[in-house]
Amino acid sequence: MTTTTAPVTTTPPPTTTPSTSTSGGTTNTNTLAGLDSLTSNFTTFLTLLTTQLQNQDPTAPLDSNQFTQQLVQMTGVEQQLNTNSLLQQLVNNTSGGVSTAVSLIGKQVKATSDTANLTGGQAQWTYNLPAGVADLKVQVVDANGTIVNSVAPTDMGSGDHAFSWNGKNLAGSQLPDGGTYTLKVTATDSGGNTLATTNYQSGVVTGVTQSNGSTFLTINGSQVPWSNIVSINQVASTTTTPPTSSASGS
Repeated sequence: MTTTTAPVTTTPPPTTTPSTSTSGGTTNTNTLAGLDSLTSNFTTFLTLLTTQLQNQDPTAPLDSNQFTQQLVQMTGVEQQLNTNSLLQQLVNNTSGGVSTAVSLIGKQVKATSDTANLTGGQAQWTYNLPAGVADLKVQVVDANGTIVNSVAPTDMGSGDHAFSWNGKNLAGSQLPDGGTYTLKVTATDSGGNTLATTNYQSGVVTGVTQSNGSTFLTINGSQVPWSNIVSINQVASTTTTPPTSSASGS
């Protein structure tokens, strides 16, 4: 006696495009959610398809055209989601990416950043202090978390303070260029409470790069995200007056 197992019915996912918004963040979220859902549905579909093939009646096999149609529908949704993702990336690159950031080359900018590269034996930061600082400690930390320099500035007034490190460690040895270092500012009030501080990179933009869909500006040899910029200024041009020469006639 032959045992026949009822075939499993599969329902392909609806061929609708995820809703989009004029906001880039919302569109990205919808696209990523759609791709995740598609991956899950496709895995489930393949599982059901395999189960159908294993349990179909040999005397009445299922129509292969149905499987092909479902695969085509699944592929169509995947291609639509990928197209939305590529279009969004193109919009980001055009509106707030490389094309816009290139215009900042040669301009003075200020951007939030705790890190800086040691270039030419120098690393520079600007830190901002709130009012009421009673004790201040500024440390330079390397990529391994080791403190390579530590100072206790006496100027603890509120506002921006420039800090330049000469690249020498606590032992007085000059460290090689190319390393990335972090500025750690610890400020407390008279009661010993920690106060919030902010570190910046200030300088002229010398280059623009893009990595993984994000745009970075080169400032003082360091890479700073485009989104971290807080101010942009035109570099003041310096004019030199040629020396005046006098000639005496006979």
